Amino acid sequence: MADLATVQTASSALWFLPFVTPICIWAAMSDLSRMKIPNKSVVALTLVFAVVGLVALPLAEYPWRYLHLVVILAAGFLFNLAGALGAGDAKFAAAMAPFIALQDIITYVMLFSASLLIGFALHRIARAIPAIRNATPNWSSWERRDFPMGLCLGTSLILYLLTGVFYGQ
Repeated sequence: MADLATVQTASSALWFLPFVTPICIWAAMSDLSRMKIPNKSVVALTLVFAVVGLVALPLAEYPWRYLHLVVILAAGFLFNLAGALGAGDAKFAAAMAPFIALQDIITYVMLFSASLLIGFALHRIARAIPAIRNATPNWSSWERRDFPMGLCLGTSLILYLLTGVFYGQ
């Protein structure tokens, strides 16, 4: 598991995790049920970083993490214009970006890739099972061809923070 080592400290991950987890679950569930990530979840995630980041991160590093938000927002905007990504996905990814240390990008991409592959497969399997569809009859994601990316975005951020808890510096 040495490949999952992060520059993120266990302390910063522990500070962020209890605040980030419910927001990520909220965004994922909303995307599954309505195929929309609420703007309030994007704002909430940004506010968590703004407040908790002051305690969780070294003061010299904290302001630089906002550059991650700007870069991912710009990239997300371009992907959205190209039709490759929903606007809510782009905004949520941008709000997530400050939580991820630049030096951990490879670790995060591995976690996101795994989340995407597993999330897509499980979503497609679940929507083919009548009992699951009957339990969630109004979920838009069952009927749509596109995929609720908020499920994998939220999952990957939670996994990244958990990785920091167990394998961080």
